Amino acid sequence: MSEPSVIKVSIAWGEAGRADELVINANEGSTIADFLTSTSIRENVPARLLAEAARYGVWGKVRPLTYTLRDGDRVEIYRPLLADPKEQRRKRAG
Repeated sequence: MSEPSVIKVSIAWGEAGRADELVINANEGSTIADFLTSTSIRENVPARLLAEAARYGVWGKVRPLTYTLRDGDRVEIYRPLLADPKEQRRKRAG
């Protein structure tokens, strides 16, 4: 049996006024869930961010954990909002 092909996938996250992105090899056919449990992710992405994540997306679109990754995809970690942006705008305008 041959080894699965390897694809390059990046993971992006932001915290405290900064953004980070890391490119990691993944097996072709990996889902977001597979990717997030890889050793490379666990070694490089703060565990707190993975635990707090509200959702995940690929190139700005929310995707389920069962989404199959493609070469060049960027998985994004979306944290829960601390405040409703609409309510914040209303407060500033008022």
